[in-house]
Amino acid sequence: MARADATVQRLHVGADLAAGALLELDTKQAHYIRNVLRLAVGAPLLVFNGRHGEWRGLLEYVGKKQVTLRLETQTRPQDAQPDIWLLVAPVKKDRLDYLAQKATEMGVGRLVPVITTRTQGGRHINAEKLRANVIEAAEQCNIMTLPDVADPQRLSDALADLPSDRQIVFCDEEAGADARLDIAALTGQKLALLIGPEGGFDDAERADLTARANVHSLSLGPRILRTDTAVVAALARLQAQLGDW
Repeated sequence: MARADATVQRLHVGADLAAGALLELDTKQAHYIRNVLRLAVGAPLLVFNGRHGEWRGLLEYVGKKQVTLRLETQTRPQDAQPDIWLLVAPVKKDRLDYLAQKATEMGVGRLVPVITTRTQGGRHINAEKLRANVIEAAEQCNIMTLPDVADPQRLSDALADLPSDRQIVFCDEEAGADARLDIAALTGQKLALLIGPEGGFDDAERADLTARANVHSLSLGPRILRTDTAVVAALARLQAQLGDW
């Protein structure tokens, strides 16, 4: 997606944003600005924090131990993301990084790694690395709000903690390609998309899910998709009918 100032570096920051505010970049960002991009005083940057929109500022000081930015004008007001949560069985490291990036790009509001009976990869998840991937994707893809990254939970605990008003879209590989969920019927509902491991859900997990009143089975077609592919495919379907597409 193109944006104004497309060639200007964009960074996520934690500080409050307002006209005239002076921001000190964190150590990693300062290193990147100073030693990788080699930007000098006066160079423009775009920053966002998920609360106060996106702002344009100019580098005011670039030193060996400190880089500061003076904010000038707001380039975009804060927006609201579609209210879609993603509950997904984690996969191995590189593909988990990809999954977090794509979930961010696709507009997920909360990412919850869930451990199922057949989960094979990703049982020891580096939550901070996941959050770093989320931030990088948001910086590059013009996104204004970061999805919240939850700590890993067992599937049963994640389901128990889910608010009662959130409808679960269950990507069920055994639903059959001809099982067509009427996605439009979920218009206006708070959603949680559930995608399991590549070994599938076991019989007890599937029985528990299909017995729940707020669970809606969704087929992703005749082929068995890898977990990270299923995330993109399912989110595309939801965003096209219920989200901001």
